[in-house]
Amino acid sequence: MATPTISLDRTDPYNPPSEHVRLRGDAPISWVELADGRRLWVLTRHEDVRTMLGDPRFSSDRRDPRHPSHMPYIGPDHRPQLIEMDPPDHTRLRRSVIGEFTVHRLAALRPRIQEITDKAIDEMLAGPPEADLVEALALPVPSTVISELLGVPYTEHGFFQDNSADFVRADTTPEEKGAAAGRLKSYIAGLVQEKEKSPGEDLLSRQLAAGADPEEVGALGFLLLVAGHETTANMISLCVATLLDKRERLSELRDDPKLTMGAVEELLRYFTIAEIGAARLATEDIEIGGVLIRAGQGVLGLTNTANRDPSVFDDPDELDFTRMARNHLAFGFGPHQCLGQNLARIELEIVLATLLRRIPTLRLAVPFEDIPFKVKGPNYGVYELKVAW
Repeated sequence: MATPTISLDRTDPYNPPSEHVRLRGDAPISWVELADGRRLWVLTRHEDVRTMLGDPRFSSDRRDPRHPSHMPYIGPDHRPQLIEMDPPDHTRLRRSVIGEFTVHRLAALRPRIQEITDKAIDEMLAGPPEADLVEALALPVPSTVISELLGVPYTEHGFFQDNSADFVRADTTPEEKGAAAGRLKSYIAGLVQEKEKSPGEDLLSRQLAAGADPEEVGALGFLLLVAGHETTANMISLCVATLLDKRERLSELRDDPKLTMGAVEELLRYFTIAEIGAARLATEDIEIGGVLIRAGQGVLGLTNTANRDPSVFDDPDELDFTRMARNHLAFGFGPHQCLGQNLARIELEIVLATLLRRIPTLRLAVPFEDIPFKVKGPNYGVYELKVAW
């Protein structure tokens, strides 16, 4: 029997690829070939993806060429980042930094995130009554927040936004990705050296003061800098585009702002913008859902279909802001569950509530079908979102 070929490209702004949905119903654990020739297992059900992500026998070490997310552009001196580590190194490093992302610590950032959001909206309203929301709001808010958290001067935001974009874009070559990563790593390494001499009130300085290895601090800074703004910016843009397209959902939030938290949770489930984080390599023979996965085989959990699994979520293709389904996998699951998930939630809640309150006449400036979506991975989003008021 021929190995089926599937694409990871998004073909519908709101829904997972139909072939992924078909697999979930017909062959939920399938051996497939991706468009680039890689062969691996794909998991499409919520239970199976969650099981895989929680099992330490599935490795996150991307240095192995067999790993689905292997990075051919990394050199021999590459220092693994948190998301690329397995225990015990992952356990040790995550434990050292987890205190920075507790609900209590992040709640203290709410007033500052509100200030940053209001300032961005002030600047929008001070100009013409039309703007690209990505450039005016979706990128500046999380970029400023993560810059301040890490102690990165915001004057450098253009540099790290441009290089982060080159690093994560699907159409850049391995050489271009490697070059962008190299520039970012060099910058962060220099910043860490400065903080060793003159520490500040920031995460990197606190890690160094606690005795962390400077190279590990640099790798952590690189990861948080890239992941800490790009994914949240994508979600802000997608949330706003959806609300402006589905006006009945917009009216719900305007009529009852207390629904905002539920709306954020539901939109995270609905879009599930990152698939690549659910890629693993089996380190021994493991059975999942009655299927034997052999040691050395790659596995990709299609979290998009898992988060639309009708056995877990009623009417999964419908947006329901009262659902409050915190068991979604938008932030992953298990040991590698996203460190910054609580920060992302706070940023999304504040941005959406503030935007709808302060610009009640906000509307799309182009037809929804003309919005340029990021149809190729690793993260879903929009390149530009023209709005008017």
